[in-house]
Amino acid sequence: MSLSSWPPVSVVMPVLNEERHLEEAVGRVLDQEYPGELEVVLAIGPSKDRTQAIAARLAEADKRITIVANPTGKTPAGLNTGIAHARHDIVVRVDGHGVLTQGYITRAVEVLHESGADNVGGVMAAEGRTPIEMAVACAYRSRLGLGASTFHQGGKAGPADTVYLGVFRREALERVGGFDESMHRAQDWELNYRIRKTGGLIWFSPDLSVTYRPRSSLKDVAKQFFHTGQWRREVIRRHPETANKRYLAPPVAVVLLALGTILGIIGLATGSAILDLGFLAPLGYALLLIFGSAMEGRYLPWKALFWLPLICATMHISWGLGFLIGLQERPAPPATAPGAPASA
Repeated sequence: MSLSSWPPVSVVMPVLNEERHLEEAVGRVLDQEYPGELEVVLAIGPSKDRTQAIAARLAEADKRITIVANPTGKTPAGLNTGIAHARHDIVVRVDGHGVLTQGYITRAVEVLHESGADNVGGVMAAEGRTPIEMAVACAYRSRLGLGASTFHQGGKAGPADTVYLGVFRREALERVGGFDESMHRAQDWELNYRIRKTGGLIWFSPDLSVTYRPRSSLKDVAKQFFHTGQWRREVIRRHPETANKRYLAPPVAVVLLALGTILGIIGLATGSAILDLGFLAPLGYALLLIFGSAMEGRYLPWKALFWLPLICATMHISWGLGFLIGLQERPAPPATAPGAPASA
């Protein structure tokens, strides 16, 4: 389906320490060949690499790019700042390490028009370059890693709880007060929840795909998923009705693994054969990861396949520990409560 008149769109990118990926991400936006007017707003945080210089060079080369400061460096603050400076009524969110597929924006605007949704999005197509990154990408897409949710693996078009990134109607963002700046992680899920609570529609379309560049080291993966677990617990604390098996599985697994190991150690110390059975929990988990990885990662190069069980374990345990520990300090509420009209 084609529109008779293509509305102008604003692409908003919160950016922090994206020296490695920024040029590719922005370049793919500018090369979209969208039929209507397009602008790119880069909300740059206090980066420790060459991100600022790269952004300045890109803006100098293409007048469609505007740079705004995001002093906090936090994603939701960058998104709200970028949206406030954006000029148009359709807002396309893109991350500094995301790569749009060709025709993404055009198709997203068509889906907005066809579905009547407030926000549309599609598949987070994780794609790695190094063996570790390829293993992380495989874990994202598999049931063994993240449970193969729709926006990681794909599925049928239709209403969804949340979508990856998102292409929004500005009126929906203003209706719910924008992104909650106290949610340093999971702010997209939380925003989509509030849009749905006000009667809005979130729509998933498999036609929309964004290449995601995953973390490149085990340490970075552990840090990412630990924080994800912490903030997922915060979402459930604020909205208890959103708890489900998929989000609770990692903390339950951590508790069972710890309990089984402790019982097994006590069994060895006391000579109790029954308590020795506790070791079946970590042993069974390890076998599940090894054989599951052999199946899920059978197409991977052998170096990436070697990393896959360790990557999956890191994701599960880091998420679970983060969830169990939670935030040490609860974030301060935003100056304007989400749900109140936002000023553009």
